[in-house]
Amino acid sequence: MGELQHENATEALLTRHGAPRPASDWAENARRAARARMLALGAAGRRDEYWRYTNPAVLNAPEAPEAEILQLDEAPVFDGFDKLLITFVDGVYQPDLSDDLSGEGLEVSLLDEALDMDIHWAGELFGVLEAKGQHPVPRPFAALNTALAGQGVVIRATGKVSRPVALRYCRSELRSDVLIHHVIRVEAGAELTILENGAGAARLNTCMEVDVAEGGSFHHLRAQGRDHARLANTHIFARLGAESHFKSFTLTVNGALTRNEVVIDINGDNTKASVAGASLGDGDFLHDDTIFITHDAQGCESRQVFKKVLKNGATGVFQGKILVQPDAQKTDGYQISQALLMDDDSNFLAKPELEIYADDVACSHGSTCGAVDENALFYLMSRGVPRSEAQNMMIIAFLDEAIQEIENQAMADDIRSRLIGWAERHSA
Repeated sequence: MGELQHENATEALLTRHGAPRPASDWAENARRAARARMLALGAAGRRDEYWRYTNPAVLNAPEAPEAEILQLDEAPVFDGFDKLLITFVDGVYQPDLSDDLSGEGLEVSLLDEALDMDIHWAGELFGVLEAKGQHPVPRPFAALNTALAGQGVVIRATGKVSRPVALRYCRSELRSDVLIHHVIRVEAGAELTILENGAGAARLNTCMEVDVAEGGSFHHLRAQGRDHARLANTHIFARLGAESHFKSFTLTVNGALTRNEVVIDINGDNTKASVAGASLGDGDFLHDDTIFITHDAQGCESRQVFKKVLKNGATGVFQGKILVQPDAQKTDGYQISQALLMDDDSNFLAKPELEIYADDVACSHGSTCGAVDENALFYLMSRGVPRSEAQNMMIIAFLDEAIQEIENQAMADDIRSRLIGWAERHSA
């Protein structure tokens, strides 16, 4: 792409959603800064180091392609759990489909309401964590989100919140093109669980900025919807204080293109972070996990655990990095990415990275892909298990290391049951 074309593509991205409605001074300043970042970064292209494996053309296109809306006869993921439900349809908050935005130890408001206020704690975070996450890897779609998004929630946990907050994303339009931005603060010693579920749009761009203070705990579980032709580019930017805990797990089933980016800055000693995912793709499917974890404190642990099952020409991508700064002694960093290829047409592309400047660390990474173990398959079949059932058992067992990263065992079991259903529907 020539320089002029690239500049025009960037301008087009900044105008395709229209101008956001006016907000308070601090919010307008954050938006202007994000717009300037976007102009400086330019639109993502295949020549960019971290877009080599995933073509962003369909994300850059002026209009979202039509994506059929899947009508399901089963309950949504996490439906059976007690929760505070917040519903968005085509990216717009729906009060009649949501619960009252209140809870013990919890403050919840809508993003547009917070952005209108002259003074709000969200001003310390909105666009701040996203801006920091632009270095050393540019993330132009995140800057675009901060510059233009007007929908989302602002959540502050001041205690141990017993009920999860569930963000449900529904669709009604075939070409919906949606930006959603969430700002979350977990105060010292507080605990919060966020659930996300649903396709949300034909083309979805989400950004979540999460600040976890000293001793706080943040749990995040996400199921991205089964609409086959949907597109999604999601971003999580997290800043972790001392002795805090952060856990995020994503289940991805179907979707023409999904790119999940997670950027974590570990700033306090004795902190633990885990990012995990299980994805299953059949046919026209590209799934990209791009993770960047920076250790900048002592005695901290991080885990990246990603498993993908791919068939009929599906493609999986993993780009994960652990950066250990000079003062981050006693770091324990673990990274594993694996793919199970169900045929010769599917692909797994991996770029695991360690960049270490401290000398007292224990960091490891591994990345493998391969077919189903025929010996193990034969063993199960020799004991009377039908081939398709035996293969499904092996798929679930393969994915389970990622599922084990989920703290809540009831929710982990719910995820396992969904995976079994997918495997049965897609049995060879």
